[in-house]
Amino acid sequence: MPLGAVRQKLRSELETPRAQRPFGSGWLSGTLGLLAGAAALLMVVALRYPTLFTTPELAMVRGSAFFRPVLYVFLVAGFCLAGLSLLLRRDKTLGLAAMTVALLATGVGSLPGTAVQVDTHGAYFGLDFFVLNVLFAGLLFIPLERVFPHQAEQTVLREEWREDLFYYLISSMMVQVLAYLTLAPSRFILDTVQAEGFRGWVHGLPWIVQLIAVMLLTDLVQYWVHRLFHQVPALWRFHAVHHSARSMDWMAGARMHFIEIIVLRSLTATPMFVLGFDQSVLQAYLIIVYVYSGWLHANVELPVKFAFLEKILASPRFHHWHHGIEKEAIDVNFAIHFPLLDRVFGTHHLPKDRWPSGYGIGGHPVPLGYVKQFLYPFRRP
Repeated sequence: MPLGAVRQKLRSELETPRAQRPFGSGWLSGTLGLLAGAAALLMVVALRYPTLFTTPELAMVRGSAFFRPVLYVFLVAGFCLAGLSLLLRRDKTLGLAAMTVALLATGVGSLPGTAVQVDTHGAYFGLDFFVLNVLFAGLLFIPLERVFPHQAEQTVLREEWREDLFYYLISSMMVQVLAYLTLAPSRFILDTVQAEGFRGWVHGLPWIVQLIAVMLLTDLVQYWVHRLFHQVPALWRFHAVHHSARSMDWMAGARMHFIEIIVLRSLTATPMFVLGFDQSVLQAYLIIVYVYSGWLHANVELPVKFAFLEKILASPRFHHWHHGIEKEAIDVNFAIHFPLLDRVFGTHHLPKDRWPSGYGIGGHPVPLGYVKQFLYPFRRP
């Protein structure tokens, strides 16, 4: 069978509607086996070529006592789940794919020789960061979306999941470039503006006060940058890529044009890095904003008893209205953390007990596929 036909068959199997894959059909074991084998393969490649595919900041994780045992668990799980799928499922595509990937991971890991050191002159691609990134987010949000779903019929591998997973890959692999460009304005200000007294005063504030201040300042900057991306036509064409997602879940937040990521992160990071906040505060905030991005896009509906939180903190329903396809959802709810900003600046919209009827942009002008979406803003309108 041609490779293209195999890929199409595998894609069709992965996206099998929930009604056609009851428990015991071998679909779940095949899918989990494929994911486990793929994670093991990527980790093995990263360990074999550490200077090329690993993030220096994650050296402690890779060198920990539990990293290799976890890798072996993924390998064994890949084999066992693939075998179970082959036994249970009439169509063997998923089971064979999972078994192939697990065998490939084993083969790469058993090649003779130690880790291959490639002279990259300090440059690297964060393949290990991608694996840990997706595993952490998936383990955090998939259970939440299953237990508290807004759209119960929406599956994990929903429409356009491949595009959004690829965005995860690109942003993780290019983490070094993104970090350098994001911090460029902050480095320039720190080198040119002498305000050590003020920075020292900020650094001396109580830890929790610093954290709240960071969240407020970055949210204020992001509010206006975000709003400009909606109101300036040239900027909107970049931001339209993010709004092109027709389904909302934890993966949808990763869909952002590379240029927008650089502009948005560099401007919002400026007050965070130049005002003298404690390093531990910045680290805590980075974890919060990372988790919060997935949370806002997640297919999660808050239980009624927690609904009051929507008045204080941005919730999935609040941000889903920002992505709504209907007219009333246009240019509303720009804040990322605090809805108060939208109330102050007149862009707050959260109808009681209602969600958008759909997501995306009217007419769906943004094409599918990472390359086409990357080129979309540069095309003539």
